[in-house]
Amino acid sequence: MFKEVILAENAGFCFGVKRAVDTSMDAKKDSKENIYTFGPLVHNKNVIDKLSEEGIYVVNEDDLQKVGNGDTIVIRSHGVAPQLMKKIQDTGAQVIDATCPFVTAIHKNVKKYYDLGYQIVIVGDEKHPEVIGSNGWCDNTAVITRDGSEVEKLADKVCIVAQTTEKLSNLEKVKEAITKQCKEVVTFNTICSATKERQTSAEETSKKVDVMLVVGSKTSSNTTKLYEICKKNCENTYFIDNSNEIPQWIMEDEKVKKVGVTAGASTPDWIIQDVLDKLYSNIEK
Repeated sequence: MFKEVILAENAGFCFGVKRAVDTSMDAKKDSKENIYTFGPLVHNKNVIDKLSEEGIYVVNEDDLQKVGNGDTIVIRSHGVAPQLMKKIQDTGAQVIDATCPFVTAIHKNVKKYYDLGYQIVIVGDEKHPEVIGSNGWCDNTAVITRDGSEVEKLADKVCIVAQTTEKLSNLEKVKEAITKQCKEVVTFNTICSATKERQTSAEETSKKVDVMLVVGSKTSSNTTKLYEICKKNCENTYFIDNSNEIPQWIMEDEKVKKVGVTAGASTPDWIIQDVLDKLYSNIEK
């Protein structure tokens, strides 16, 4: 039996994701036509399945031809490149832009400094939709790196931005590597404040517990980073999608007294609550 279950602060849906989900749900209420999101709104199958049940479906670049004039396409929080936005608008559908404001700020900085002749460096995952979208604002010329290993032979003037869910340590590592070789370096810490707060609280919680549970999809970038951070402090850290994946030994081992829980930005409240309810059922009365 557990003595304590600790939910880390700032766990779960971030502002940008919640805004995109709410925007899609509101659009569905106001329209009898098809509602699509351009790409999955979040990297979480539970949420995508729930949206599908509500009649909100995913559309990608390859199947835009099925979208009609009366339909609606919601741009997800990750944002898109300007070239792709034009292609989406050309479908004739109503376009609702739910790009996270923190991501829009990255787009503005990338375009501004690219137009001023700076080479753009993005710290992040080159395959992540947010990074792909940001790269489009400098005509797909950005150098994309996670650790600074790809930053040799850069231009004299460099502008550095980061994926909103990137680890601060990675941004600092890249900045240090570039500063050594370039004459002029402009750095924008574009890591979302909610991301930093979520990572900090997860780290603090993982130092206090016997077992740490990170709730979310393994395809989610920010949730994966939470797992990596927690694992450094708590060897018994588990990455679970929902309450069904809580390891049974945790519930039975009498040595486990404190269990910590955190969740990624794409993990909805109802999934977190299911996990907590199952853990609470095992607390000493």
